[in-house]
Amino acid sequence: MIDSQVVRPWWSRRAFLKNSAAVATGAYGFRWGVGRAADIPYQFDGSKFQLAAPEPNHKRGGVLRMGMPMRAPHFDIHQSGTIFTLGAQACMFDNLIRHDPQDGAKTIIPDLAHSWEIAEDGKSYTFFLRKDVQFHDGAELTAEDVKATFDRIAKPPSGISILRSVLFKAVSEINARDKYTVEFKLSEPRPINFMMSAFASGWNVIARKKTLEDNNYNLRKVVTYPGTGPFRSVKRVENETWVMERNPNYWNKALPYLDGIEFYHVLPFSPELGSAILSGRVDYVRITDPATARKAKSTVGMSTANYYQSVEHATWVNNKKKPLDDPRVRRAMHLVLDRSVLVEVVKDVAPMITGGFIYPFSEFATPRQELEKRLGYQADPAAAVKEARGLMAAAGYPNGINGLDYLVRDIAIFKLWSQAIQAMLKDALNIQCNLRTVVESVWFDDAASGHFDLAIGAVVGTLVDPSDYFNAWYGKDGPQNYSFWDNKEFQALSARIDREVVPAKRMPLIRQAEAIMEQDPPLLPVAWETINDIWYTYVKGHNPSAYFGIFDVARFDTMWLDKA
Repeated sequence: MIDSQVVRPWWSRRAFLKNSAAVATGAYGFRWGVGRAADIPYQFDGSKFQLAAPEPNHKRGGVLRMGMPMRAPHFDIHQSGTIFTLGAQACMFDNLIRHDPQDGAKTIIPDLAHSWEIAEDGKSYTFFLRKDVQFHDGAELTAEDVKATFDRIAKPPSGISILRSVLFKAVSEINARDKYTVEFKLSEPRPINFMMSAFASGWNVIARKKTLEDNNYNLRKVVTYPGTGPFRSVKRVENETWVMERNPNYWNKALPYLDGIEFYHVLPFSPELGSAILSGRVDYVRITDPATARKAKSTVGMSTANYYQSVEHATWVNNKKKPLDDPRVRRAMHLVLDRSVLVEVVKDVAPMITGGFIYPFSEFATPRQELEKRLGYQADPAAAVKEARGLMAAAGYPNGINGLDYLVRDIAIFKLWSQAIQAMLKDALNIQCNLRTVVESVWFDDAASGHFDLAIGAVVGTLVDPSDYFNAWYGKDGPQNYSFWDNKEFQALSARIDREVVPAKRMPLIRQAEAIMEQDPPLLPVAWETINDIWYTYVKGHNPSAYFGIFDVARFDTMWLDKA
């Protein structure tokens, strides 16, 4: 049940219109942040809302040159788990509702749906769509397109894996009530902020129903498919460039300000990415290295921002293979990784922070001073190594393990980390690994099929709320559970966390779940990512300093160029 003590705001159309000027400039007060259902109104009329750049003197025209990884393993945004897919494609699409790019994506605002109603019992969400919205192929957006999109996300067809499906486990029914009204029914309540943030995720773009049907609901090989977004594709050259132009029929007539965007493919954290921005070949880069960020900070006419990213870097341990199916072996490996050293190893390549199984910068995390008292996180690793060796002996492997296949994603940080982890496992436990470095497409295929013993890479989260990644990363059938881990006690606790709508009651359950993972690790945490953005100060209309992650702020529709 919904907590009866929560005060529910009632946003009438009259009250909204009275404050429409303030709303249009961002001065409104409902946020996606963790916790209270009252943060988001149960009824909201945003029919007069129109997103715009925060600067009053914005200009039109110009082409933004963007340094962005584009080595996409495929082109199906819903099935993807990497910015390599979303980074250049997001600008071609819209969402049902969205996170406001102007306040760090902390506020829920209208998008293709201008208004909504949430049932008092928390079991029904109804969205009212804008009229006369066109896809890039000229077709009109209707509720059937929204329904088809979320039907596929919530309950993927056979052979389709969608990482965000776990967000909608409680959705039992999706109805197109009329041409411009779509209704989601839940089998049981979820925290309101959780559900609205799930709908607003930048990954959950709206596709055309006919596009899905024509491609048997699989868009992995469809390079360009129609969206309703502010930009549309002009030309793409594999691993080089993707050129976009302004959508002249965009429903928000004020946006976009740019005539187009040119995406240039550069690998994250690479010297090429740093060189591209410092030499002026591009106007903006994302996911660059700390050394380049330091240079940019001291360069007149350049700006930088560093912010948390919703990504955990880890080594997965294949539970389908012996002796890796033994929790004692996995905990031993977990204990001997010196995470401070691992962060140091890549400090000149990528900005990282240490942490465990929960976002270390969120209010759900065990406080750092407490975490650093635990084995596996202490400054002096001696006690952790001693326990790890005892666990290996108890599991029957006092002399170590030979010949593990260590699958490494072909990015600089993973190649550096895998060598360091290989040495740590060998020195502490006599576990010997053979490194096998592969490109993204092979890594994701081999990880999903279990063709590895150990695999190092990254998993992408959608929400700060653990009900997202506890299911996606650690759940028995989670789409990013590459370890194939299944702890029955954890799964039961995770389900209780999902259902609990009272924050004070959820937190103890989250702590219990964390304790289980420490003893029976679903993966070996390596580090948590932060992001460096660098841009020339003439790039306006954005606010990266407050971002949490890059996946909700990749549309670039409010950006503009302050150039003659």
